[in-house]
Amino acid sequence: MDETVLLTGAGGYVGEAVLSELSDEYDWKLLFHSPPDEVPDHEYLVGDVINDDDVRAAMEGVSAVIHLAGDPRPEAPWKSVLSTNVDGTQKMYEAAVDEGVEKFVYASSNHAVGAYETDERTPEMYRSEDDFLLDGTEFPRPGNFYGISKASCEVMGRYYHDTHGISVCNIRIGNLTKGHPPIDYERGQAMWLSYPDCARIHRCALEADYGFEIVYGISDNDRKYYSLERAREVLGYDPQDNSAHWDGDEHVDGER
Repeated sequence: MDETVLLTGAGGYVGEAVLSELSDEYDWKLLFHSPPDEVPDHEYLVGDVINDDDVRAAMEGVSAVIHLAGDPRPEAPWKSVLSTNVDGTQKMYEAAVDEGVEKFVYASSNHAVGAYETDERTPEMYRSEDDFLLDGTEFPRPGNFYGISKASCEVMGRYYHDTHGISVCNIRIGNLTKGHPPIDYERGQAMWLSYPDCARIHRCALEADYGFEIVYGISDNDRKYYSLERAREVLGYDPQDNSAHWDGDEHVDGER
């Protein structure tokens, strides 16, 4: 892809992971909520996705979007997720359609289906011998307001794809950590997403051909309850990391 790609939420952890691997691969336009500590190597703006003028300025001249911006707190109050996550994403979609953007990659979350983790299923579902698996076709089952906002924006993407023909990929991001998987945390190890694999799946979402998709964004962990089948099949995603290859912060098995 030679065209300009807009990355919102560029100052967050997912944005850091994407840019750490893909900075030189695309003509980026970055949207920060707050001024960055260091001047980026790419064109950037500071603005808010709830501000129409900021969104329009960010969207100008781009052909693809990775939309990460939003209130990421699982405990975020309804007023915040409604404004920043839901209304902000709707403004992004409207501006994208008006600009003629071809592809919209949306950072959804494991919290969109968090309530599938019932007392009856846990902690067994976090272990490799358990066969419970979510594949993206299941009905959303959020466990907090943040999850509701993410599930709502997935449905929003369905509307904008069906009505305007924009390609939409919703990536339900797992537990993103830098360097190594979470330590002594079974749930986090089951849904671990390494920084390199985070960049890989976003690269795939920018390059692949699709209409509307919901996929899980995790590494190829032995213990997982999210299926990677759809991401492999449609996006060509080939994750290289596995939380089972780590003992705490030490890499003990497998190639990297």
